[in-house]
Amino acid sequence: MPDDWEGGCMEVLRTPDERFTGLPDFPYEPRYVEVDGGLRVACVDEGPADGETVLLLHGEPSWSFLYRRMIPVLTAAGLRVVAPDLVGFGRSDKPVDRAAYNYAAHVEWMRQALFDRLGLDDVTLVGQDWGGLIGLRLVAENPDRFARVVVANTGLPTGDQKMSEAFLAWQRFSQESPDFRIGRVVSNGCATDLAPEVVAAYDAPFPDDRYTAGARVFPALVPTRPDDPAAAANRAAWGVLARWDKPFLTAFSDGDPITGGGDRVFQKLVPGAQGMPHTTLAGGGHFLQEDVGPELARVVADLIAATPAR
Repeated sequence: MPDDWEGGCMEVLRTPDERFTGLPDFPYEPRYVEVDGGLRVACVDEGPADGETVLLLHGEPSWSFLYRRMIPVLTAAGLRVVAPDLVGFGRSDKPVDRAAYNYAAHVEWMRQALFDRLGLDDVTLVGQDWGGLIGLRLVAENPDRFARVVVANTGLPTGDQKMSEAFLAWQRFSQESPDFRIGRVVSNGCATDLAPEVVAAYDAPFPDDRYTAGARVFPALVPTRPDDPAAAANRAAWGVLARWDKPFLTAFSDGDPITGGGDRVFQKLVPGAQGMPHTTLAGGGHFLQEDVGPELARVVADLIAATPAR
């Protein structure tokens, strides 16, 4: 498919491969699968094929590059790591029209990619930011596919609760700012200073603003009203999580103004979270994978070692 492709009535961009050459500490070749409409989804798939599967879901506006400090720790522990790029991000295809993106579509695209195409089973989810919003819907709608859940700086809003001022300010910025540089957004969400080449790697999927439709629209898709289009599905997901008794671990950072305190909601409401060794990772901002990635990876590996899949 060419870089600029018309599939039916949906215009789709594909970031040129040369944008991804020489990425720091990210030698991983993508594995591609296609989902509805011929959209190509890129996945990192590393580690032993017979190892337990860890699904690393990124959020807004990052891509699987975010997990580069975690992948070596997990594969060294004998685990298979699958880290997809959401549609609109990373090396995955990018519809140009913001109307092509909605919450339900992202859940369905990932369901097809991970289960219909890759056939993943007995999965341990690690979800941060939108990786949790999408991943927890996948868990609730496909519970037999998952063995464990680790949530990190994320939530599952239904529009029934007031969102933080920090999130609302970010939502306004994403919709209104004429200058939307992805690398700078990620850098601002970290507690540590990112090297220029790392910031450039977050910018790499987006050669110009036409590629950023998904990144632009994502904050507006978070349910902030009870009548939001995604609110009912998220309430239904909470109904499943309220009965979830498989291991469920919170591993939030101590420096995230967006999701701070959200771990307590999971700890209170999810049966599988009872008695688990929940942790708060010191020194991490919103993108804790950048700040404390190896520490988070060890938390995940220790959980899997301590809780054999049922």
